[in-house]
Amino acid sequence: MAPAAASGGSSLPSGFAVLTTFPDLLFIFEFIFGGLVWILIASSLVPIPLIQGWVMFVSVFCFVATTALLILYMIGAHGGETSWITLDAAYHCVAALLYLSASVLEALATITMQEGFTYKHYHENISAVVFAYVATLLYVTHAVFSLIRWKSS
Repeated sequence: MAPAAASGGSSLPSGFAVLTTFPDLLFIFEFIFGGLVWILIASSLVPIPLIQGWVMFVSVFCFVATTALLILYMIGAHGGETSWITLDAAYHCVAALLYLSASVLEALATITMQEGFTYKHYHENISAVVFAYVATLLYVTHAVFSLIRWKSS
């Protein structure tokens, strides 16, 4: 095995390098769009409360976990360990699946909105669906590139 491959050519960044390297730069956008989904779901009406609860759980969980990982990476808590690369890939795969389920369910709830809902509530739900799909795309992209980094480590 070549020396570069043996040393794990790709590792997690520390400090402000997290904000300048790809795919770790996506943390910022995941944070923003996840927060928008959280805010819009919290302020909107959904005809099926169980769906709203699941979407709220996913958005809050991913928002908190993404924030925690970003802070841990910025302070260098990973110490260059390869197990953190595995954690990063696993988290983003799980988050992508959770957001995919939440965005599909939120779209279903928005489609089934009946009479009695104002245009404001309908538009809030449409915005939540759009931002949930954007967050899903961000998490899928981050997961793919994290898996590539994991495979090369």
